[in-house]
Amino acid sequence: MAQQQVTARKQQELQLQYTNYKNNLQQLAQKIGDVEQETEEHKLVLETLDPLPEDRKCFRMINGVLVERTVKDITPALKTNSEGLKKVLDELLKQYKRQQEEMEKWKVRNPSLRTRRTSVQATMALEGVPKYKHC
Repeated sequence: MAQQQVTARKQQELQLQYTNYKNNLQQLAQKIGDVEQETEEHKLVLETLDPLPEDRKCFRMINGVLVERTVKDITPALKTNSEGLKKVLDELLKQYKRQQEEMEKWKVRNPSLRTRRTSVQATMALEGVPKYKHC
């Protein structure tokens, strides 16, 4: 009886660790998506401003305040921000890859979680339980 409680507790701990890995990967993926979107926006703005004369007025939102500047004033700041976003994106991608590799190593060290999950899926298949519910 005590052995089953220890095994069940260990299984819960493994499940919690697995869930934490998955949540961390999901959060990193969300951040990566946000930074990619912002990088693309900077790229589009720079492409739009490129053919314009340097003395042309343009507007930039800074901390919620719309500021009037010239293309000449805005372009360097946009380029700097864009380069910074690319560096952040590269770092986030490295973090994601490291986290994913760490999770794969963890899975190899803890095969019981996959075995249990696979056996539950096999049992469901034998009982005819559909894998996905459709409305």
